[in-house]
Amino acid sequence: MNEVFSTTYTGDKNAIKNCIAQFDSSGKNFDVRNRNSLKLFEVDGKTINIKSFKKPNYINRVVYRFFRPSKAERSFTYAHKLLEKGISTPQPIAYFEKHTFLGFGNSFYVSEHLNYDLTYRELIGDSQYEGNESILKAFAAFTYSLHCKGIHFLDHSAGNTLIKIKENGTYDFYLVDLNRMEFGKLDYKTRIKNFERLSKIEAHIKVTAGSYATLSGDSPEEVYEDMKRYALDYQMRFRRKKRWKKRFKFWGK
Repeated sequence: MNEVFSTTYTGDKNAIKNCIAQFDSSGKNFDVRNRNSLKLFEVDGKTINIKSFKKPNYINRVVYRFFRPSKAERSFTYAHKLLEKGISTPQPIAYFEKHTFLGFGNSFYVSEHLNYDLTYRELIGDSQYEGNESILKAFAAFTYSLHCKGIHFLDHSAGNTLIKIKENGTYDFYLVDLNRMEFGKLDYKTRIKNFERLSKIEAHIKVTAGSYATLSGDSPEEVYEDMKRYALDYQMRFRRKKRWKKRFKFWGK
């Protein structure tokens, strides 16, 4: 087992190791997805969040073993990089990797658990925050700050930004699911396209586009039209991909 702890972590490392060893049989399920799972554990009086990445396919077992950092390692590395750039994310603790001489197994990313009020998903779903203009504008400003700092968050989707509401009515944003990022200067198309996986609702896009354009100096009309077009294009690709998956599943029976 390969293990790497953050130099800033001063807690009980053996307790963290025990959580990894007993991951399948203990802990509290927090979020279960198609490929990965999240569990919560209590360590040193604090709640920690452990994300277990599913064992990759045969090709990627070799790739992650010899040629490319694993998803867990990238999550750990990018979390530290975000914090260095002044972007919030739950405090990284460690990552673990199981592998053999010839192949890569599963891996784990460990961070402090964050108690939050909502994600972007609540802004576009049936909740008390649906369509909240104040949060949409603040989220656009947050995304603009990412772009100014050269951060291209490739998984900028509805569930991957945690939002905390402060007592003064402002908001703090925390990025999660960090294993896919690029760093460097972002051109106009890349910046606007980065919103495509968020809301497809025109009223939301209009608020977001206006707020973003005010900060970036781009044309509000152009940003709105491009943001809307990229969102619709993404939805079409997404639906097409789902149809193909259904067809393959049918023929695989």
